[in-house]
Amino acid sequence: MTTTSPPDARFAAARQLADAVLFEGYVLYPYRASAAKNRMRWQFGVLVPPAWGPAHGEHSFQRTELVMEPRGEAVLHLELRFLRAWRRTVEQALGDGSFTPVPELHLPDRVLVPWDEGTEEQAELTVPVAELAAGEVTLPLVRPAQEETEPVLDADGRRCGRLVRTAERIDAEVRLTAEELDVPYRALRLTAVVENTAAWTPEPGAGRDSALPRSLVAAHLLLGLSAGSFLSMTDPPEWARPAVRGCDNRHTWPVLAGEEGRADVVLSSPIILEDHAAIAPESAGAMYDALEIDEILALRTAALTDQEKREARGTDPRAAAVVDLADSMPPEVLERLHGAVRALREVTGPDPDRAGVPEDVFTPDTPWWDPAHGAAAEPAPERITVDGRPVGPGSRVLLRPGLRRTDAQDLFLRGRAAHVEAVLHDVDGGVHLAVTVDGDPGADIRREQGRFLYFQPDEVTPLEDE
Repeated sequence: MTTTSPPDARFAAARQLADAVLFEGYVLYPYRASAAKNRMRWQFGVLVPPAWGPAHGEHSFQRTELVMEPRGEAVLHLELRFLRAWRRTVEQALGDGSFTPVPELHLPDRVLVPWDEGTEEQAELTVPVAELAAGEVTLPLVRPAQEETEPVLDADGRRCGRLVRTAERIDAEVRLTAEELDVPYRALRLTAVVENTAAWTPEPGAGRDSALPRSLVAAHLLLGLSAGSFLSMTDPPEWARPAVRGCDNRHTWPVLAGEEGRADVVLSSPIILEDHAAIAPESAGAMYDALEIDEILALRTAALTDQEKREARGTDPRAAAVVDLADSMPPEVLERLHGAVRALREVTGPDPDRAGVPEDVFTPDTPWWDPAHGAAAEPAPERITVDGRPVGPGSRVLLRPGLRRTDAQDLFLRGRAAHVEAVLHDVDGGVHLAVTVDGDPGADIRREQGRFLYFQPDEVTPLEDE
């Protein structure tokens, strides 16, 4: 066994995805330490010291189990990756050469404030699969306590303060085992447990801020086989389904990683992903908030005030990079973020949910996004048939909104008479009646502004025209 893994280009694509997992929620828009949502950080994959976790609903370990089919003298490569929280305090220089802690330090381009910075940590292991099958293999991990200082200079190059960063000791270990399975082909169940083994005992009343510097944050594993493949946890071959169902994954989820079609690399992530997940090619850079849309984040960040941008730049170097990215993003790159369609599927076939809908609510033979649809398009009819009678502009109808409608206000219109203003057809082939309610004193204004109420043909009954 060796703890130094050779360079493995197969991990490159998986690392890119893992980095997005590693920094998910690291610093959220508006990227300032003062923002309320940045005061509760790092919700994913946090492995806390065992003496603190049980009483606070957090975990000290992750357990990954999956099925693999190694070939020959296969070797397993493993990378444990996580963030280590460094506590940063801000100190102002005094005239006598000493320093005093301050809540903020103003500079021309930024405002420095106390903050927990995350540094990337990694532990590697290479072990023959045969050795795993013979017994448990353990990789210990120790990161000693550290302290660093960084001088802060003003616009004239004079020292006006300093940043003091401290890191607490971290103790952890990775335990690996492999078990032969009773299946038609040679396969093993691989178990990898990552556990925080810190002996730290919290003081009474200690909060999460005390546990985080001693935790493995956003912990995840990269696993690779030199020969052979892993099986998908969501789409295994039929013969392996019982074995896959028997895998016990806790606080993490393994997926096939790397390029589509490969099965020799796995990312075990604290965030549930699909096999062969990938970063969208439209993304211009990391924004640390995957629950949002890059376009929205870029526009909102560019719209921050100069003072807000100074605070964001002083919060964290990664936050400063987001601000710089938003300020320098060319229009063509921003336009590229304005939506992308990865694939289109036919949605105009038979739909059991449309049972009982009148024939007027038709479904075209060719979907609207197909160029052939436009070539064969004809002007939409201004009148449709409802209950065997023509209905169009000028017709009067009785409103009877269906239960599927989500606007409760429409239910108050049940039984009211209305005047049809227009028959509208959408790109999916649906038909909608634009109406004004009889007796509505604002009907003339609605007509002038083109603002109507809309009902589908099965929600009206024709009345005799006046």
